[in-house]
Amino acid sequence: MDSTKRICLWSGPRNISTALMYAFAQRADTKVFDEPLYAYYLKHHPEAHKYHPGVDDILNTMEIDGNKVVQEMLSNNRKPVLFFKHMTHHLLDLDRKFMEKTISIILTRNPVDMLPSFDKVIQNPTIDDVGYALHIELLRYFEKHNIPFTVLDSKRVLEDPKKVLSKLCDFANIQFEENMLSWQPQQRVEDGIWAKYWYHNVHQSSGFQQYKAKDEPFPEHLNMLLEQCQPYYNELIKYAL
Repeated sequence: MDSTKRICLWSGPRNISTALMYAFAQRADTKVFDEPLYAYYLKHHPEAHKYHPGVDDILNTMEIDGNKVVQEMLSNNRKPVLFFKHMTHHLLDLDRKFMEKTISIILTRNPVDMLPSFDKVIQNPTIDDVGYALHIELLRYFEKHNIPFTVLDSKRVLEDPKKVLSKLCDFANIQFEENMLSWQPQQRVEDGIWAKYWYHNVHQSSGFQQYKAKDEPFPEHLNMLLEQCQPYYNELIKYAL
């Protein structure tokens, strides 16, 4: 029997997903993977390739067949623990049945904090770009099919990373390690080719940064999107560690 633990983090954008990937990368028993379904998403989404930075590089260097990506995830046993950082919207219409064989984590963030950050890279995002509705759809899928899952809230992680990561490791049935709380401020070889557009802050970090509320006024042009996202976030937070 394959004893490899395959952890799938299903995140929205402009979250702390890369920091969590870096945390797991500190473990000697773990190999991390950065958004392996990104090229599949860009190839098959009707519009995303028009506004995501670095599209050509991503499509030319990554597997665009989502089913092949999933099979590679399930057959890979390079380390006892594999950590796959995913964006929920990258799933598109892939068959979710593979999730029965993975450890499922949903990562969310208050849209009041997230939307202005995302808008600085991709302007005028839609509800499909930011993942909140898709997270609830995924959560309902887990519940319907009796697939264990947990939810992380970025703010709670940043406020007490040791406490929340300890709970997360308990959920994954692995030992928490103190070295998950810090890393060298640099790029990692596992970083996606898109890191130069998105990862500046985490490359400067040496651990989870202290949570700070936004001190800039919330952009008016995002108010309608915030109204769409907030009810989904309010539901997700009920499940958070």
